Amino acid sequence: MLYLDNAATTPVRPEVLEAMWPYLTSTFGNPSSHHTVGETAAGALRDARRRVATVLGVRPGDLVFTSGGTEADNLAVKGITLAALDRGRHVVTSPIEHEAVAESVAYLTRFHGVEATVLPVDGTGLVDPAELAAALRPDTVLVSVMAANNEIGTVQDLSALGAVTRAAGVPFHTDAVQAAGWLPLGLDRLGVDALSLAGHKLGAPKGVGLLAVRGSLPLEPLLHGGGQERGRRSGTEQVAAAVGLATALELAERDRVEAVDRVSGLRDAFIARVLTEVPRARLTGHPGRRLPGIASFVFPGTSGEAVLLELERRGVISSSGSACAAGSDEPSPVLLAIGIAPEVAQTAVRFSWTAAVTAAELDRTASAVVASAGAVARLR
Repeated sequence: MLYLDNAATTPVRPEVLEAMWPYLTSTFGNPSSHHTVGETAAGALRDARRRVATVLGVRPGDLVFTSGGTEADNLAVKGITLAALDRGRHVVTSPIEHEAVAESVAYLTRFHGVEATVLPVDGTGLVDPAELAAALRPDTVLVSVMAANNEIGTVQDLSALGAVTRAAGVPFHTDAVQAAGWLPLGLDRLGVDALSLAGHKLGAPKGVGLLAVRGSLPLEPLLHGGGQERGRRSGTEQVAAAVGLATALELAERDRVEAVDRVSGLRDAFIARVLTEVPRARLTGHPGRRLPGIASFVFPGTSGEAVLLELERRGVISSSGSACAAGSDEPSPVLLAIGIAPEVAQTAVRFSWTAAVTAAELDRTASAVVASAGAVARLR
């Protein structure tokens, strides 16, 4: 069985599990406890924070460990906006954001009188920096645009967007969950003021993520209690998960350049074969500015669900798009935003892999796609 739904989640890497194991068993203390066991755990947490900060090029104090990418997005969007309500109530985002950002913005509009501007994207999913500049107002307190889309793989030009927000003095947050492992990460590298990550997209376990936020940027906490994470996120820290996330990030950064070079070529060959051999198949997302690990298509005249079932019957696991929207009968908002008709959006299939993917695996997948799409088209 080939698992090609890594944009939904990845397996925990053996090195990550090995690094975590002591903090799940023998060194299990609460890092807030003032005794030897607790202080040992606190030291491990400090070390994990330092290691993550080194990869991201930030100060350890700029990091907030969270329960995952969703909480990190919520803390960024709500926390930055709520801390700035005395200065303004306008935020800017895009129509292809993850639900964690989109629903956070919706919450702010419903309960805090915030006005949201949703920027258009072009047919490949890119935000135009000129559109962003035109949308900014004196009362804009946050811009949130994701680094790379989890459904279509399009990579935004964050440096150009960040230049616009810096010139206007507006904080810029990016959801970098899907970009981790493929793009160089860090606030300065990406030109942002805050970024969200999730461990389970990198070979760390589910249930851990982080928000990196410039220390000078006020952040209203969403969780109140014991004042952990410098008062920005209360709750007993998950030391083992933090160690796992630090290990996964280090491994991903160590291998990133080589992986991007190798996997990008495999991705392009896979896309070319599918587009050549499957009649009417269309690539979604940008043809060049896309993650090495995602190839997404629509197959007009078929059923996306039927294609997925045929693929699984042939030993390939893939998906129709975001796992967070699984079970919904509605067409993907991302695909609608890039101009794909609703009935065509329902035929979407996404393939996503890790840096360990091989040419043989993608060749086998392409053969399965050709056979599956053909079988479904004949049935219809």
